[in-house]
Amino acid sequence: MADKKQQAAPTTKILTKSEGEEIVQKFQQMRNEQRSLMAKISELEQDLNEHNFFYIFRIVIETLQDVSPDRKCFRMVGGVLVERTVMEVLPALLNNKEQLTKVIDSLNTKMVNKGKEVNEFRAKHNIKIRGQDEIKETQQPDPTTGTQGVLVPNKA
Repeated sequence: MADKKQQAAPTTKILTKSEGEEIVQKFQQMRNEQRSLMAKISELEQDLNEHNFFYIFRIVIETLQDVSPDRKCFRMVGGVLVERTVMEVLPALLNNKEQLTKVIDSLNTKMVNKGKEVNEFRAKHNIKIRGQDEIKETQQPDPTTGTQGVLVPNKA
């Protein structure tokens, strides 16, 4: 994990060591929450994509819509195959599909909001992440020069 440290801005008060550690702990906690949200989203999306879940859902729903509502069908519930009618299963399938998409959308929204919260906290407390800021500085060209570097082969 990248090292974080608290640096006081010239216009802010100097923090004690315990205050600085508390801010860093809060920042790390927020980052961990963001990572756990990303992991959960990835897990759900992988489960859905791994088995072409929505494609299968769509095919099953289309098939059941063309069948008599009184016809019996089978559904796996908690690892147990149960006998039901199409009239009972079809609404449950439609509801499950809708709920899964809502959960993924909700988690994505939470992750975006957590990212904003982390960035605001980082800016408010002037937290620098070792290595990240140096990379940004080397990637940004100097706007005052307006020229780009030229690669020249070294002929020794």
